[in-house]
Amino acid sequence: MQTPDKQLSDEQSREIAATVREELARRRISRQALAEQAKLSISTLEKALGGSRPFTLATTVRLEQALGVSLRKGAEAPVAVPGNGHGDIAPDHLGAYSRRSMLWMEGAYVTLRPSFGDKDAIFTYRTEIAWDAINSHFEFREADREDAAYTQYGEVSVPNQSGHIYLITNRHGQVRLITISRPTIAGEMYGIITTLLAGRGSLLTPIAAPIAYVPMARIASPTFGRVLAGDANYQLYKSHLQKITDEPFAVFLPG
Repeated sequence: MQTPDKQLSDEQSREIAATVREELARRRISRQALAEQAKLSISTLEKALGGSRPFTLATTVRLEQALGVSLRKGAEAPVAVPGNGHGDIAPDHLGAYSRRSMLWMEGAYVTLRPSFGDKDAIFTYRTEIAWDAINSHFEFREADREDAAYTQYGEVSVPNQSGHIYLITNRHGQVRLITISRPTIAGEMYGIITTLLAGRGSLLTPIAAPIAYVPMARIASPTFGRVLAGDANYQLYKSHLQKITDEPFAVFLPG
């Protein structure tokens, strides 16, 4: 005789639904994609997330395996099951790199570029690079930005041919591209950001600038935001940006 699937309490179901919605937003995956990965019907997932049906233990376990996180208090987080069939290998369009071969890239970086609004200032924030187990590739996420509304996240591409790393943001076809070098012996990565400069109203102007990624461990007390000449880190930050054109890690043609 088959044992009926245990239904979780209303409180447990609400907590699980909130966690699943947060993971969907953080990983940028659709409910349909999660349902397919967890081998659930989209109807079952929608009803559980919407509160019209409680989560069952079996449904919760499948979602935990798909997401690689614990949805029940006190439960051990399971190993995530890759959603694209690549395992620990990135898909071809991102360079088909293995997670193990790129572990050196994982971590937190102080990100530096010239300020677009003040020629004497340096704009800084934090970037985290981590493995996305669902989509089988490294992803990057920005944080501690003074202009939080423009915080970016996206995919990391590492093709063998160019010897460079690409941080790609693609939102509904609008692309921001950062091209950076492989790391120096100290772990820094240098290159170019190409993006859009927000002007008055809806005016957007293409802009390119040098950008540097310095491991957080290399800076004792990092400063974030718009850093001016009086800041303790200003000269250090400036030297990193100057290195981009001095080495050169990137070339900017005169106008």
